[in-house]
Amino acid sequence: MMGVVFTTIAGGEALPAKNDAGIIPAPAKCEMAAGGYMVAATNKICWRGTEAEEPAKFLCAGLKERIGLELAMSGLTQPHPAPAGAIVLDLAPGPFVAEAYLLKVEPAGITLRAGSAAGLFYGVQSLLQMAAAAVAAPGNPLKLPAVSIEDSPRFEWRGLMLDESRHFFGKPAVKELLDVMASLKLNRFHWHLTDESGWRIEIKKYPKLTTVGALGNWSDAGLPAQFYTQADIREIVAYAAARQIVTVPEIDMPGHATAACRAYPELSGGGTGQWNGFTFNPAREETYRFLEAVLREVTALFPGPYVHLGGDEVHYGNQCWSTDPEIVKFTQAHGLRDAAGVERYFARRMAGVINRLGKTTLGWDEIAGAGVAPAQSAVMWWRHDRRQVLTQLLEQNYRVVLCPRLPCYFDFVQDASHQQGRRWNGAFNSLDDVYQVPEAVTAGLIPAGKETNVLGVEACAWTERIQNRERLAFMIYPRLAALAESAWTPAGAKDKSGFIGRVPVFLRELDRRHIPYFDPFKPARTAEPAGPLKKAEGTANG
Repeated sequence: MMGVVFTTIAGGEALPAKNDAGIIPAPAKCEMAAGGYMVAATNKICWRGTEAEEPAKFLCAGLKERIGLELAMSGLTQPHPAPAGAIVLDLAPGPFVAEAYLLKVEPAGITLRAGSAAGLFYGVQSLLQMAAAAVAAPGNPLKLPAVSIEDSPRFEWRGLMLDESRHFFGKPAVKELLDVMASLKLNRFHWHLTDESGWRIEIKKYPKLTTVGALGNWSDAGLPAQFYTQADIREIVAYAAARQIVTVPEIDMPGHATAACRAYPELSGGGTGQWNGFTFNPAREETYRFLEAVLREVTALFPGPYVHLGGDEVHYGNQCWSTDPEIVKFTQAHGLRDAAGVERYFARRMAGVINRLGKTTLGWDEIAGAGVAPAQSAVMWWRHDRRQVLTQLLEQNYRVVLCPRLPCYFDFVQDASHQQGRRWNGAFNSLDDVYQVPEAVTAGLIPAGKETNVLGVEACAWTERIQNRERLAFMIYPRLAALAESAWTPAGAKDKSGFIGRVPVFLRELDRRHIPYFDPFKPARTAEPAGPLKKAEGTANG
C-alpha cells in the first residue's frame, strides 16, 4: 500500500491550495472573492433565534482563544438590523437540509445562516478554521478572506469509535477528542465501554461490574479499577451534545464478555485458557435478565437513538456451547441447529430488548445473519476482506456504516517506518488511504438504488496497542482529518492535493492545543511513542 505523496516547499511545509478557504472538511461549494473582513475589537457577534445563541458563544470563545479578542455579543429580533460590521448568526427557516449552512464573508460583515443549531455550529467551525488559517502576527489585525460558502454533509454518520476497555483514558482525554471531532464536523462518538480487558461504565444494580470487572487493563491486570461513574457519563454525553455529537454506547455481547463474567462467573458461557469467560451463557434466563437490566441503565444515560450490542467474533469463545449439557438442551429446546444458531437467537433476542427500550440496535456486520430486523437496526461493516458482506447487507435493506479495517482502523500504523501497531499482510492505513474512503473500498459493491442505505463512515481506535493519551493522539492525527473530509465533502468536491495543502493549518491547531500527532511532512519530527509491552494477542476486531 502506497503512502501519501506530498508536494512540498522549502522547510517541508505543504503548498497551500489555491481558491481555498483553508477549511477541513472542504465545503460542498466554496467561491472566493476579492477583499476580506477585518476582525477588530469593535466588531460585534449578533444572533437571531434562541437556538443561535450557543453557536454564537462558541464563536466568541473560539476567536478569543485564537486571536485574543473577546467581541461583544447581542441578540437581535426582527426587524432590527445588525450593527455595521457585525458577524451575524441567523437561525432562519428555509430550504436547508439537516446540518447545512450558508456563510458569506464580505468586507462589510459576515452572515451565517442555517435552519438548525447544528448548521450554525458547523458554520462557526468553518469560520474558526478560516481564522486559524489567516492568523496574524501579534498586534496586527486579522483579515478573513471574502468567500461565499454553501455547505451540507455528504453523510449523516461521521464517526469515531474509542475503545476504553483495553486501555482507559479518562474524562480530560475524551473531552479533548470531542473538541477536535467537533472542529472537523464529526457527529458520532461511538464509545466501546465493555470487552475482555475491563468494564468501564457504572451499573448500579450490578456493582461488581466495576469493583471487579473494571480492574486492570490490557497491559497490566493489576491496576486499580478504572471506570466512568454514571455522573461522569452524563457529563461527557452532555459535553458531546453541546458540540452536536451523538454518543453511541457499546455493551458487547454475547462475546467479548470476559470482564463481565469475571465479575459474575455464573453468567459465563464457559471457555478455557485465553477464552475463559469470553461469552455470556446463552442458556440461562438469568443472563437475559442481567443484560436487560444493564441496558435499562445504559439507555437512561444515553439519550441518542442508538445502542450498540457488539455481536462480533463470538466463535473465538463459544466452543463449550456445543458440549455443555445445559446449552445443548437449550439449543434443542429452541429448535436451533448448532452454536451459530444459538448466537443468532441471542442477537435477535437482545436486539428486541434494545428496540423495546426505544433505541435502534447497532451491531458489527455479523449480526445481519441473525435476522435482526433491518427497520430497527443498523450494521457496521468492518470486515474489509469480506467484501460481499457489504453488498448483501445493502441488498437486505440494512442501513450500513462503513468502517472497514483497511483503511478505517486507527490501531493500524500510518507510516511504513512505524513499528508499534497492526498491519494486514503488510498493508497499513496511511493518510492517503483514509482519504480514499468510501470510493476505494466500495467500488462495485453498492447495488443500484441502495446508495442511500449507506449511513456514513467511521474510524475505529482499538486500543490494545494504544495505552495513553500521547499514543492515542499520535495514531489518530492527522488521519481523523482525512476521515472527516471523506465523510462530509461530496465526492465531486474532494481534492486530495487541496486537502494536503490544508493539513498544516490543522497541525498548527493541534500544536496550539498541545495535542501530539504524527507529522506526515516531517516523519522524524516526533518519535513514535512506544506501545504497550504486552505481546499483541486479542481478537481481530480490536
